[in-house]
Amino acid sequence: MLWNQGNRVNRTYRRNNVDRELVIVLDFGGQYNQLIARRVRECHVYCEVHPYHLSLDKIKEMNPKGIIFTGGPNSVYGEDSPLCDPGIFKLGIPILGICYGAQMMMHQLGGKVTQAPVREYGKMEVNVDNSSKLFGNVLTNSVCWMSHTDYIEKPADGFRICAVTESCPVAAVENVAERLYAVQFHPEVVHTQEGMKMLANFLFEVCGCAGDWKMDSFVETTIRGLREKVGNGKVLLALSGGVDSSVAAVLLSKAVGKQLTCVFVDHGLLRKDEGDEVEEVFGPNGPYDLNFIRVNAQQRFYVKLAGVAEPERKRKIIGEEFIRVFEEEAKKIGAVDFLVQGTIYPDVIESGLGDSAVIKSHHNVGGLPDYVDFKEIIEPLRDLFKDEVRKAGLELGIPEKLVFRQPFPGPGLAIRIIGDVSEEKIQILQEADGIFREEMANAGLDKTVGQYFAALTNMRSVGVMGDERTYDYAIALRAVNTTDFMTADAAELPWDVIGKVSSRIVNEVMHVNRVLYDCTGKPPATIEFE
Repeated sequence: MLWNQGNRVNRTYRRNNVDRELVIVLDFGGQYNQLIARRVRECHVYCEVHPYHLSLDKIKEMNPKGIIFTGGPNSVYGEDSPLCDPGIFKLGIPILGICYGAQMMMHQLGGKVTQAPVREYGKMEVNVDNSSKLFGNVLTNSVCWMSHTDYIEKPADGFRICAVTESCPVAAVENVAERLYAVQFHPEVVHTQEGMKMLANFLFEVCGCAGDWKMDSFVETTIRGLREKVGNGKVLLALSGGVDSSVAAVLLSKAVGKQLTCVFVDHGLLRKDEGDEVEEVFGPNGPYDLNFIRVNAQQRFYVKLAGVAEPERKRKIIGEEFIRVFEEEAKKIGAVDFLVQGTIYPDVIESGLGDSAVIKSHHNVGGLPDYVDFKEIIEPLRDLFKDEVRKAGLELGIPEKLVFRQPFPGPGLAIRIIGDVSEEKIQILQEADGIFREEMANAGLDKTVGQYFAALTNMRSVGVMGDERTYDYAIALRAVNTTDFMTADAAELPWDVIGKVSSRIVNEVMHVNRVLYDCTGKPPATIEFE
């Protein structure tokens, strides 16, 4: 079957089996589309992101409690600027427009949007009218995050101004009768001090949401739905040992037991000792009712990756070889009806949703070949963000050590090695990364720093060890703090910890004579190196 058909089947299954209230985010190209959805879900309201041109018929079919328009990089009066179907304003569904979404709402309903005489970017003090449902219990002077060069000069008829700044005469407007609201600032970012309160006001006071999106109900409903979906079929799951595939494995185990076979492909790109740790948890002596197969395919992947330096090519090669291994294992097992993957919602969005830019191909989404030799693909976590997956894992009783394991990309160390990949480089990085993680734990920083790892650069430099000249690799250490993985700040690690890690790496790891610390945030960098 075709890969995109597998995705479509899964989405149909998801909506037919989960009865829940829904808020949809229509994406106009803004960088915070994912973040808006996460913030809504933090209020225990289920939310999905869809392209701005989603049809009115589809919106009616989805029956959302509310709609949110995202920001975007365009000017609403530009020739090719994205606009929604104006009929959306007549559906009677509450709408909140954010930044570009606010300007577009005014533009389409007869207001005036022009280039602002003064661009606003950063934290601004906004004066709000507390009589608005949107600003109930919000400070009269509240700090919000602005990012715009255009502004609303004149609201559309029927709207009243309910927030202003010193240089922005229309920071927010509302049409209470039509339940239409628009804000020039970004309530979803942490820099807007009372943004969550504003979003909650929209969800509960305007949309009338109940806030019943909880992990316990998700787990219970998903297990029941999987049991009905699979029936007597055989299930094959791609198990990496990461939190996503582990949660998917336990969900399926509880749903169908020994009908599930977990295939763990050790592609030789894992962290130090990780293959054995995965087998210890999910293997025959583990606590879960499933079949476990470990495939030691290290050399097979090394051969395929030999001489390949370009990051996207590495991802594609690993994704394709991964699925070929599964096809081979499936033939050994016999007829397999379902392939299960731990794809989560950010994978789908970052791999391109609607008109969104493709940031990078994820091996569970865009990195796989077009043809997949299985009857159907199920992705039970496709709806969830990472923090929700962790909550589901705890609800399922998975050990905290596994649930809060450091994030690890599907292509593994291949994209933490800059340039071509070799067995020697993998061993170097495994040792260096193991030292870094060990010392972070020793210092008690493993619980307070969001994500940290070592990467092997393609830079070699001159050094001196003992009385001899060396010409060896440089290891880069990366540690970031983030709440949403859309933005991140470099963690300010104690200098003594960096010093100890550096000393141990150059003394204990062969072919390394220099250790660097990456101080770059996201943006402009990504969290991973490739």
